Amino acid sequence: MLFQDFQYLGLWEALEMGLYFIIVGYFVLLFFYFLFIRYRTSKKLYWLFFSLFFICFGIARVFFIIYYFFAPELFDGVNGAEVVAYLMLNYRWATFFTWMGTACAVGVLGILLFPPDTQEGETEAKTIKGWFRNKNNIKLLIRVGLFVIPIIIGILALTLSEWLFMDTDFVKPIIEGGYGITDNIIKVSIGTWEYPLGRFLFNFIFMPLFLALIPFIFLYLAWKTFGVLRKSYALNAIGFLLYFIGGRIMQGVLDVADLPHVRAILPPLIILLALLILVIANNYEQLK
Repeated sequence: MLFQDFQYLGLWEALEMGLYFIIVGYFVLLFFYFLFIRYRTSKKLYWLFFSLFFICFGIARVFFIIYYFFAPELFDGVNGAEVVAYLMLNYRWATFFTWMGTACAVGVLGILLFPPDTQEGETEAKTIKGWFRNKNNIKLLIRVGLFVIPIIIGILALTLSEWLFMDTDFVKPIIEGGYGITDNIIKVSIGTWEYPLGRFLFNFIFMPLFLALIPFIFLYLAWKTFGVLRKSYALNAIGFLLYFIGGRIMQGVLDVADLPHVRAILPPLIILLALLILVIANNYEQLK
């Protein structure tokens, strides 16, 4: 059999992994396109953030591929501790780069929502009070604040205890093979449902806030503008919404539904469609 040497990698898992490798390839291509074609010619920070968004999510996806498909295959029955440590290392870096990409997306929104006022004059005095009277300085503070929040969340994913993020359902066979007692895992329990506390906060509290923020801010910008910009903003909203649905929500729903064939195909195809829409949205013209 083709997959007889693999413990956890079956036909549907291999198909899913292959589709995500294609997605990573598109991420890299889009990074180079927006960096060397759009940013290099325009020197606009908007395009730099957009290019970094794609490369960060591409790197995160590589770590997730290792976490879900390759790392579990290293388990040989006696190296459970080492394999789980390697799993959690990949999960931490995947989460970190996901939030770095989210920070870049929020940076794009900060530029669009709070552009500098070209008619704003110099501050009246070289004092802190005078500095805060300048509207451009206030806009800069807001933009920096929005950008820094996802970075802080990403750093927390790297530094907090692994017991906050360890998924007992995913690593159960490896834990039983030598990692030891799982009572140290810090969990949220609702009835019979249990979930690691760190993942609960990241996936059900912090991430939904940004999932709602990014697409709906683009919809707000589309509502406020006209013509080509309106189409661009609206398509960006649809693209980001589809990406987060395919990359986050759909995967979780299909995991619970135990539909491996649908899970292997539907989320990656939604992500590919989202990437296509994002490319179309940002090729009307350079945003002014």
